[in-house]
Amino acid sequence: MGSSLIADMAAVMNESLTLTQKQIFDPMAMVHHFMHMIEIISFDLGMFLAVTVFAALAAPALIGGWNFSTQAMAFKPEKMDPIKGLKRVFGPQGLAELAKALGKFILIGAISTAILWGIRDQLLTLGSQEVNVAMTDLGYLTLWVFLAITASLILIALIDVPFQLWNHNRQLRMTKQEVKDEMKQTDGNPEVKGRIRRMQIQMSQQRMMQDIPSADVVITNPTHYAVALRYDQSRPGAPIVVAKGADLISQQIRLVAQNNEVPILAAPPLTRAVYYSTEIGEEIPSGLYIAVAQVLAFVFQLRRYRKQGGKKPHLNPEDLPIPEEFRRD
Repeated sequence: MGSSLIADMAAVMNESLTLTQKQIFDPMAMVHHFMHMIEIISFDLGMFLAVTVFAALAAPALIGGWNFSTQAMAFKPEKMDPIKGLKRVFGPQGLAELAKALGKFILIGAISTAILWGIRDQLLTLGSQEVNVAMTDLGYLTLWVFLAITASLILIALIDVPFQLWNHNRQLRMTKQEVKDEMKQTDGNPEVKGRIRRMQIQMSQQRMMQDIPSADVVITNPTHYAVALRYDQSRPGAPIVVAKGADLISQQIRLVAQNNEVPILAAPPLTRAVYYSTEIGEEIPSGLYIAVAQVLAFVFQLRRYRKQGGKKPHLNPEDLPIPEEFRRD
């Protein structure tokens, strides 16, 4: 396309400077002559403009994708605010863009000046050459100037594009405060959520403490863990855990049990097994049926002994059968 454009420009220049006397004094002939010159060069100029438009559209797509949005064209009153406009122009980002634009202008201007200074002798001799020769030389000089400026623009792009991508990613990163604000908007305020969670735990503990008087026995570790068990003989199913806790909560469970005359039995292996295997409100696992049944039988016998007398029941907690998979040391 470059050689064709140069040849057509040479033909246009040649015809423009070689007019007959009839063409000079005939207005219509001049019009036809001008239209003919446009026909000669229009195709090449059209191709050149098409390549330019394609490059302008392809460059953003290669960098980060080509997106079209009508929201950017929507009218926004805040964009008309002169104060915000001045802040953008004279802010750090605006000054950086201004410095970058000036740097590009100075670099391209310096390269163009150096090229023109280097070919000054060829330019000065064009006037003494024939039209065809002069146009050919001028075309090639123009092509070399164009290539040199294009190379400088590519060099600028190789530096500017990575910087723009880095700056864009940097701006997308949120600060710690922005992350907290985002979490507040999406998940709620962490402080409020923590307060709600604490209230839920307190309410759950209160309900648990209210269920302890209905328990048949409280087994302990004896100091670190406490588990309250209840067995309803009127319904099918295994005994359930109505309360459990460790450390301070276990002390509260024992205190409530004492105040409500619920038997307390120190059975460390069984207590740990039930504590780690069963949640509040759940039935004990089948592997602990025999051990819990022995404990409940002992408690029922102890109640009858206290009411009716007789032989005092005895239970050794260390002899309770605890399967290996439920043992916690």
